[in-house]
Amino acid sequence: MNYRHAFHAGNFADVLKHLVLARVLAHLCLKPTGFRAIDTHAGLGFYDLTADEAGRTGEWQDGWGRLATPFPEAVEDLLAPYREAVAAVQARHGADTYPGSPALIREFLRPSDQGVFVELHPADAETLRARFNQDSLSKVMHLDGWTALNALIPPPERRGLVLIDPPYEELGEIDRLGAALVRAVAKWPTGTYLGWYPIKDVAKVDRMVAELDRGLARPALRLDLMVSEPDPTRLNGSGLVVINPPWRLAEEAMLFLPALAERLARGDYAAFRCEAFGAPA
Repeated sequence: MNYRHAFHAGNFADVLKHLVLARVLAHLCLKPTGFRAIDTHAGLGFYDLTADEAGRTGEWQDGWGRLATPFPEAVEDLLAPYREAVAAVQARHGADTYPGSPALIREFLRPSDQGVFVELHPADAETLRARFNQDSLSKVMHLDGWTALNALIPPPERRGLVLIDPPYEELGEIDRLGAALVRAVAKWPTGTYLGWYPIKDVAKVDRMVAELDRGLARPALRLDLMVSEPDPTRLNGSGLVVINPPWRLAEEAMLFLPALAERLARGDYAAFRCEAFGAPA
């Protein structure tokens, strides 16, 4: 329970995670029927980049801060929902605010949709409640995220997504992510799942994806972004597995991943991966 995302808000890993989340939400909004978005490890909802925590690390400057310069038009078109959601949150809470996933999700919700934000840390859950529980389109739950993943699916709307973004403080959590996704998909086969992971030891991620591939009867994508050379002693990149991805997400990723890799690289090394696995779409 020591991990606090306020120190890391807006970093390169957030950029990838939130861009992909925004792309999935934008696709869900193309249909008029309602959807439910479940965030199993929600944090505080949004963060002040001028606060002490963000100031101590300055990680956002090498993440969201590097997106101040526009990309080529084709990439900017894909970033537009993400940028617009961030701008809406900043208009409401201040120009130095960076949204966590709950605030991003909330920007996409329509009257027919529902957001469910789950947080285990007691103080963070109380902050999250104060920020979102007065909103009829969102609900905050003080609960273990892994428990919530099983308890909250399938949702009554039958359409939607689950974002799983644990703190990775415990050994074996990358393997736990893969196993939890297999169980969740068996329970709600048509939902879209986004499972985020840090990349230190690439072999651990390879093993998790291989196990997931063997147990999965649905289409999936692996999206990785490396900003420095592989080194098991430090965070070099991050990634997401996206199960039941929107039909054009792989095509989109092949545009935005190389652009992000080039822009967010720490030095001369950058890499990305966009690989399909699971059952054919």
